[in-house]
Amino acid sequence: MGRGFLFILLLIALPATAQIYKYTDANGATAYSNQPPDGVSAQPVDLPPLNSIERQPPGEAAPTAKATRNEQPHTTYEVLELTGLPTSEALRANDGTFTVTVLITPRLQGPHLLRLLLDGQPYGQPGNVPTLQLVNIDRGEHRLAVQVIDGENVVQQSPAVTFTVQRVHKP
Repeated sequence: MGRGFLFILLLIALPATAQIYKYTDANGATAYSNQPPDGVSAQPVDLPPLNSIERQPPGEAAPTAKATRNEQPHTTYEVLELTGLPTSEALRANDGTFTVTVLITPRLQGPHLLRLLLDGQPYGQPGNVPTLQLVNIDRGEHRLAVQVIDGENVVQQSPAVTFTVQRVHKP
């Protein structure tokens, strides 16, 4: 970790046009320098270009990356599905509590939230975490889907998964 930290410090401290050299010091450790040491074989390090931003003149508004409410881009998710539910056997949850995972690609965007649909009805509070918990679900067969929502608008919905909850009845 110390070598990596040293390397980062060198990158920050040196001007963008400086050359960085990599070599092995007398103790056998890898070292970096802006000047090749005398009598040691050093290789130049090729670095990618540095990120930069342009300074905005005073009084001029910076360009905004967010679209206005009327110009919201429509994001479609290549993958939107529920995982962690058995489809060929019963889900054993004695208290009816279990978690499901949402597989979503690309990542959930901007103001979008995930909301579960249990038997066609919204379940729980929408959130942006791809692991969702269901609590005290009755035994029997159910259908579960996940929606990506933006406020009250449904952006996309996953296919529904049919599963059966098995609960032990305690007298």
